[in-house]
Amino acid sequence: MSIRPVLETRPAVPTMEGAGVHLHRAFGFQDPSELDPFLLFDDFRNETPAHFEKGFPWHPHRGIETITYVLNGTVEHGDSLGNTGTLGAGDVQWMTAGSGIMHQEMPHGNAAGQMHGFQLWGNLPAAQKMVDPRYQDVEAQEIPEVIDDDGTVVRVVVGEFWGKRGPVDGIAADPQYLDVSMPAGVKKTFKIDTYRRAFAYIFEGQAAFADASTPTGVLLEKEVMGEEVNIRDLSGDRTLIRFGSGDEVTVQAGENGVRFLLISGAPIEEPVAWHGPIVMNTKEEIRTAMQDLRNGTFIKPAH
Repeated sequence: MSIRPVLETRPAVPTMEGAGVHLHRAFGFQDPSELDPFLLFDDFRNETPAHFEKGFPWHPHRGIETITYVLNGTVEHGDSLGNTGTLGAGDVQWMTAGSGIMHQEMPHGNAAGQMHGFQLWGNLPAAQKMVDPRYQDVEAQEIPEVIDDDGTVVRVVVGEFWGKRGPVDGIAADPQYLDVSMPAGVKKTFKIDTYRRAFAYIFEGQAAFADASTPTGVLLEKEVMGEEVNIRDLSGDRTLIRFGSGDEVTVQAGENGVRFLLISGAPIEEPVAWHGPIVMNTKEEIRTAMQDLRNGTFIKPAH
């Protein structure tokens, strides 16, 4: 077994999208090979309705999948195929844009005015970029939850973990998407297949992640004794951790516990041509997509 090295830690960056939604971006519109097959990750947590209720009006997507996970509040959605619905707390929507779709997403706060959720973009390989669009809406009660004896709770959104399988199927890049909550002081090792690229995103509490040169058995002991040890002590507020190659990640929860997403997937390793919400393999395909938008032929008839 080998611990995945921590290649980088970085805070999510405040930005604005849609019609004026204030959010934090952990990665996106940078080097697409860093976290291939994933392209972008946004954290839309806010307690000021004026900063999110104008939402994301009608816009196009082609060549990607978008994964929306709601923790607080709701997101109303509609698309050019006639689909409509509302995502509530704990719900997930996995949208395969494929050949092209127009949709809108309108967030609303809970009774306390709070909105919190995440959106992840996954790339599609060339062979699947022009597949028919589809939605998979998953309600909170459909997502399996595993509770370990030490109090660790893992929601298995996508993929398989500890004998449980998430409800989303038929997705490119064979992803695993876990929502992990660990009590204070707990240390846990998570297995991740070596062929996957992986990252963690901390959004509550604090944690230390063992690096490749740190023996996992002394992670807690050396931290307590104040010795120098190659780990990462992280602020729990919107922190991205990018891992290198290996087959396990070891986490030590801080004094207030920690909650984080642990996400991994098989890299596609194809050229990326990117224009906003449209991601293809070549610039010529991007030009075709933009021409389709101008001509009103962006939405393809179902096969």
